[in-house]
Amino acid sequence: MKKKLLVLTSLFASTAMLGACGNLGKATSGGGASQAVTSKKKGYQTTGQNDTDYYQGIIKDGRYLTNKARGVGVYQNSDNMLNLKSFEAGLTNLSKEQFPTKSYVFREGQILSKDTVENWLDRKTKDNPDGLNPEDNGKKEADKRNPIYVQQIEEQDYMQEKDGKLSLAGVTIGIGMNQKDYYQKEEYGATYTTDISTEKMKEEGQKAAATILARLRQKSEIGNDTPILICMFKQAPNDSLVGGSFYAYALSKNGTSISSWTDTDIKSVVLPATDSSSVPNENDATSFSAFMNKTQSFFPNLAGVTAQAQYKGKELQGMHVNITTQFYSMTEITSFTQFVSQMARTYLPSGVPVDITIKGSDGTVQAFLSRDSGQNSYYTHVFNSY
Repeated sequence: MKKKLLVLTSLFASTAMLGACGNLGKATSGGGASQAVTSKKKGYQTTGQNDTDYYQGIIKDGRYLTNKARGVGVYQNSDNMLNLKSFEAGLTNLSKEQFPTKSYVFREGQILSKDTVENWLDRKTKDNPDGLNPEDNGKKEADKRNPIYVQQIEEQDYMQEKDGKLSLAGVTIGIGMNQKDYYQKEEYGATYTTDISTEKMKEEGQKAAATILARLRQKSEIGNDTPILICMFKQAPNDSLVGGSFYAYALSKNGTSISSWTDTDIKSVVLPATDSSSVPNENDATSFSAFMNKTQSFFPNLAGVTAQAQYKGKELQGMHVNITTQFYSMTEITSFTQFVSQMARTYLPSGVPVDITIKGSDGTVQAFLSRDSGQNSYYTHVFNSY
């Protein structure tokens, strides 16, 4: 059965594209490198830059210039939306190494259209020769069918000023690859899974990357000499509590060949861990468990304390903490937020960005705490009503 295509309009797109996965705990309310909210330079207008860790975006006719194909993906039942967030934020983070925020202005992808990306993500057929995924061989058995390998594609454009105008100076392409392909043997039927080995995933990913690079070089906006950064992303399974991660990238300075790939050694883990040895640094797992135990002892009606931590090798890059409560009064929430701030400062790893979201059992955000990598204290905010 042919998979349906769905446009996944990301709630995270604008934030993730202009921010970065490395700024997990960054608070932007306290000033920065530039005081401008918007800045108009000669023939173009940007959002301005309150912090050099973030890109300036482009404004056209008073509106933010959105991606022509934003959020296009292959629909799969019970998609893990954390994949989309990790994909977008991580893509920007990798781009910063090649296109620094001080020298480049960010533009949402304007070269690949929605129809183009949809066709590339679909299966290859007589009617769609551009499909990057293999033809449907008609098999229904998990180990015999041709799975969907390429799950998502994202374009980011990086601009520089020349003669008073912004011109394209670099392009980043993110390619999301499946470890598991979910499918149905009949419409509205049970969902089955085809497992894809790491070796096969990487093999198919390199094929797709080579094809996409060749097609991009044929675009008049890009040409032969515009640097193109290609980043490969491993999708997390649908039941994962964390999103996927980028596993490799390659830079094509010109032409259509990819000379070599660089491994990122990036891994995302869930805390508390059932097996501390699965966490690259066991001390982090121990510290989080102490934080969780102290936090849960504050009130008897906490529903859960979990975290997503990202590592590069054995080095912690940052942490997202989620706390679910059943508090009802503002005084309880305010007191708890202050207590969490002290426990986080005492037990959570220092020297890395951390953010903590406190939510009610209905999903409503009640409070937010944030600390940058160079800070000791946490910025806190309790969402009140007036």
